[in-house]
Amino acid sequence: MASTVTSRPGYGQLLRTRGVWTFLLPGFAARQPFAMLTISIVLLVQHTTGSYGAAGAVAAVTGVSMALFAPFTGRLADRFGQRAVLIPGVLVHTLSGLSLTALALTGAPLWALFAAAVPTGASVPQVGPMVRARWGVKLQGSPLMTTAAAFESVTDELTFVFGPLVATALCTTVDPAAGLLTEAALTLIGGLLFAAQKSTQPTVARDGHARVEHVSALRVPGVRVLIVAFLGIGSVFGGMQVSLAAFSESIGEPGLNGVLYGVFAAGNMISGIVCGAVAWKVAPQRRLVLGYAALALTASGLWAAHSVIALAGIGLLTGMCVAPALITGYTLVEGLVPAGTRTEAFTWLTGAVALGQAAAVTASGQLEDRFWDGAGFLVPMAGTALALITLVALRSRLATRPTSRTVARGVGHRVPVAVD
Repeated sequence: MASTVTSRPGYGQLLRTRGVWTFLLPGFAARQPFAMLTISIVLLVQHTTGSYGAAGAVAAVTGVSMALFAPFTGRLADRFGQRAVLIPGVLVHTLSGLSLTALALTGAPLWALFAAAVPTGASVPQVGPMVRARWGVKLQGSPLMTTAAAFESVTDELTFVFGPLVATALCTTVDPAAGLLTEAALTLIGGLLFAAQKSTQPTVARDGHARVEHVSALRVPGVRVLIVAFLGIGSVFGGMQVSLAAFSESIGEPGLNGVLYGVFAAGNMISGIVCGAVAWKVAPQRRLVLGYAALALTASGLWAAHSVIALAGIGLLTGMCVAPALITGYTLVEGLVPAGTRTEAFTWLTGAVALGQAAAVTASGQLEDRFWDGAGFLVPMAGTALALITLVALRSRLATRPTSRTVARGVGHRVPVAVD
């Protein structure tokens, strides 16, 4: 099915590309908050209200807000430049996160937490898509683009190993608010450092063709199919975060939450590394369907795990199935949209993950509050199954067209690439 022949450029060659570390290091720091935000909100609000349902609802409002505003942020970055969007964004996010923390600690009503959650989510800096767009500038036309795509997915998964572990450790051993406070500080520092790297950001089109370049990436049919697939992936992230927290609490070991989620994310990261090292001979459309089927299968077993070892094992397998789906999805979208809408297209996908996660934390929180421990794991099973059905039915829309003049019909510029 696949071969590890040496025709694909390696990670070492990629990381020796001149100037890439100037945006990779601050970009990594600025990404950590994305992985810390949801779990920090869940743990803080659950501590102050005693309800996973309320905690999940507040986290969900944050996720929905981010999903709705992320594509808009991506379009602004494509039109006016990343720096112009990032600087005000990180300032708003920091202030909003601090406000949400203060309201939770002072016992503010739920509606006030919802009100603070909206700007907190809307202002989450879209650093991952921006880094991917910078790779596109650095490696335009290079075979290293596919390796960069896999590298970015591994980097994102690495944040999901460290982010929840750090957030959980801070919330359970230091203070329930420590996770959200750290998230706000990292956003401010990392975001401003990333924005300062002006030389590597994509140039802004100023000529008469700019109008064509800025047609929404959402008009590409294949992008809409990928959004559904990424909604399902988001349901895995959200369902795991709430349900693992509830499971750990039920056995009297709240500190295990971060460990179990770390195992899940580690499986995600390991498989991402492998995917980047393999020279695939199977078409990406078929890889996505097969990989997604494996994800739906493993996610369906989570609810049946009733011990730490079983949950860690199934969680590891589930995580190993997430990265291939993410990498392949980003690879496909790179071949479907033109450079002028690249950041926006990536933010649609990351926004879809956030929206799926938001819906999942809400549903999982309600199930955990009203039914048995572990009922929240039914959400990843349902989310991935529904997304798989859609993906199979509409897989023909993922075919990239070698030539095209309009965004609506898809643009096949150079080799399909990828990146989460």
